Amino acid sequence: MKYNFSAGPAILPKEVFQEAAQAVMDYNGTGLSLLELSHRGPEFTAILKEAVRLPLEILGLNKEEYQCLYLTGGASSQFYMTAMNLLKDGYKGYYLDTGTWSAKAIKEAKLFGEVEVLSSSKDEGYNYIPKTAYSTSGNGYLHYTSNNTIFGTQYHHLPAHENLDLICDMSSDIFSRPLKGKDYGIIYAGAQKNLGPAGTTLVIIKKALLGKINGGLTSMLDYNTHISKNSSFNTPPVFPIYVSLLTMQWIIKNGGVDAMEKRNQEKADTLYAEIDRNSLFKGFAAKEDRSIMNATFTISNKDLELSFLEECTQAGIVGIIGHRSVGGFRASIYNAMDIEGINKLVEIMQAFEAKNK
Repeated sequence: MKYNFSAGPAILPKEVFQEAAQAVMDYNGTGLSLLELSHRGPEFTAILKEAVRLPLEILGLNKEEYQCLYLTGGASSQFYMTAMNLLKDGYKGYYLDTGTWSAKAIKEAKLFGEVEVLSSSKDEGYNYIPKTAYSTSGNGYLHYTSNNTIFGTQYHHLPAHENLDLICDMSSDIFSRPLKGKDYGIIYAGAQKNLGPAGTTLVIIKKALLGKINGGLTSMLDYNTHISKNSSFNTPPVFPIYVSLLTMQWIIKNGGVDAMEKRNQEKADTLYAEIDRNSLFKGFAAKEDRSIMNATFTISNKDLELSFLEECTQAGIVGIIGHRSVGGFRASIYNAMDIEGINKLVEIMQAFEAKNK
């Protein structure tokens, strides 16, 4: 038995893997693999239609105001696409810097217009979410990363954004908890953490935000191009979209985002309780800002690090090593991770403590 705690590409539900594997061999009795179906044929057209509809349903949005897209280039491509499509004279980009991915978004946005960083937690190695008050002048958008996979922090409340349009990178906590979709102008998420395999990025856009840039955008980087072509301006990533659809259907079948939040909170509470209790380990993120998706922690005696990793490997626990920016360990506990995996990790932590007191 393997327990996959990798941050991404990450764990997905077993039944999603099984259904996707069958579709690779023979999609829905067509005698053809999903991988060889025409992206303009009726089979994939039906898949894409439902894959576009479900995110709006889950977030309580309507298709008249919002458009769902599946794009390529990862969430990193949205660092510059959001700025390219929105920044103009008199419209500014405001950013909250809480880690590696937000810092990269800031760097890209500065190439296309006026950008201001309102707050940052870089001073403490990004181990907390900034609480300092900030103010803005003029109109524009506010960009933030809702969950920071590397450092294990997460926004538990919507950041103050006054009259700014809210843009959020939700790559690692999309559909893990309820949220009001109408609070946002743009939501984007790389699929490979909590939605599907690597290869596509979910982008949800409030259509009223677009069309204000006068020229200068290539067709491929213009959101309106992809809206008008329903994510098929070029050949879309068929398999990642299909698996993302299966995952969303699994979420709905298992109680929706309300149920996901409940099980994710239970898993996080169980693991953090052991991190705080265990004399060998220490949590990295500030307690009030801890992520329910990525738990980061270090070991008091660094000489024991490799031994602990070996014990985890022998127990079938994989993907537990921390990012090089933080070191130590990181347990990514996305929607598909069962409480059984958390209990196994806690069991190993307790046994390791007893052996090394």
